[in-house]
Amino acid sequence: MSIAYTITTSEPVNQQIYRYLRKDIVTCAIHPGSLLSEKEVSARFNVSRQPVREAFIKLAEAGLVQVLPQRGTFVRKISAQRVADGRFIREAVEIAVVRRAAQEITPEGLMALEHNLQLQRLAAERHDSQAFLALDDEFHRLIAEGINCLLAWETVENIKATMDRVRFLTLSEVSPPESLIQQHENIYHALKAQDVEAAEAAMRRHLQEMILTITPIAERNSEWFEAP
Repeated sequence: MSIAYTITTSEPVNQQIYRYLRKDIVTCAIHPGSLLSEKEVSARFNVSRQPVREAFIKLAEAGLVQVLPQRGTFVRKISAQRVADGRFIREAVEIAVVRRAAQEITPEGLMALEHNLQLQRLAAERHDSQAFLALDDEFHRLIAEGINCLLAWETVENIKATMDRVRFLTLSEVSPPESLIQQHENIYHALKAQDVEAAEAAMRRHLQEMILTITPIAERNSEWFEAP
């Protein structure tokens, strides 16, 4: 865990530690199966153990770590079943959002999506996977924001942590950013045309990409996945 992060006074310490550790786990900077030590994390961030303990609880709720009595806290290996379940729930929510957005999104909402797509292309050109993933999330958040329904995105965000680890691995190995950008552009154009059915179809194809990519990713990184 060599990446340096700064703890600020802008938000609760436990939330910052949770966010930083979540990022490290999602990007596999902390490998699946690794032991997380309260003492080491406390020293890393120069904080007491209490906010670290609280961050661990939140990571467990997100399905990213497992607390084993008398053994410690371990980063969970990736579960193909949890990925499939998360994608199913996410698809149900985001299909409803994109259908409504095709009818209600404003010109300002479309401009925000277009700007986001430009930034995605730049991140892809720089081969910056972490920036691209953040912009990917922002694209989906902006659609929900465009219909004043951020709670829908917050719901998705709370269940997609396991999916995000697979998403990160697919960028370099199976599903390059360029293909994802094209999928995002298809969604954008359907929204711009106010075509409800096309928007739903484009979003469904985009979210089903996860099911198509998890098998080759699991085969190449078998030590990071739970046994079937």
